Amino acid sequence: MSIATGIALITGSAQGIGRSIALRLARDGFDIALNDVSSKREQLRAVADEVDKIGRRTLLVPADVSVEQDVKGMVQDVSKQLGGLDVMVANAGIGRLKSLITTELEDWDRTMAVNARGPFLCYKYAAQQMIKQGRGGRIIGASSVLGRSAVPICAPYAASKFALRGLTQSAALELGKYKITVNAYAPGLIKTPMTEALEVDIAEADMEMFNVAISRLSTRAIEAESQPEEIASIVSYLASKEAHFITGKTMRKFQDF
Repeated sequence: MSIATGIALITGSAQGIGRSIALRLARDGFDIALNDVSSKREQLRAVADEVDKIGRRTLLVPADVSVEQDVKGMVQDVSKQLGGLDVMVANAGIGRLKSLITTELEDWDRTMAVNARGPFLCYKYAAQQMIKQGRGGRIIGASSVLGRSAVPICAPYAASKFALRGLTQSAALELGKYKITVNAYAPGLIKTPMTEALEVDIAEADMEMFNVAISRLSTRAIEAESQPEEIASIVSYLASKEAHFITGKTMRKFQDF
């Protein structure tokens, strides 16, 4: 096994974009801490097996990113068992397709808890650990094209992703003096288990508004279906030493306008 590039923690890494990020960072030489909710422990173990085959150390840290003590304990466990924390990828997220007037308060609160409070807690406790280590670090969050330009029938999701961009910019300004960069990535439509699960919502959606949303999301310069690995390549660069001068940015998927 080669010398590790560092230690990376990826939330929501049991599937989809998170899984692809974990595997890409493992290939880049990072030891990998894998997080998701406890109900996805078996999926996490499967990803850990893939990382093991690449030749990197792994650690499973199931936790709910919306719960402060879970996130605090997760960062402590990673730092103690793997020897620190160099890259935090706050990737975990949820989404629904529902009109504003039919969205329940519970839907709003849960979306904001996972997609906005979760990254805040991940940024906070990762920053504390990185400052204590004194060797800088990389904090990276999951925004969305809907965090730059919203569409109908996804108000809570869009609001949470706009919030992530503001969090990222503010944190970048605070943490730069510690040599910690803070950036985000903003995927367009990516084929993942989460997007496939939206089929139930689509069946119940206002089709006029749904078609408006899809038309706005489908404008692209390159006609090809986006894959999670493409987002992983962006994260790979942001996590690298070469990206030490990039901070406070939200990297939008290049082919979407």
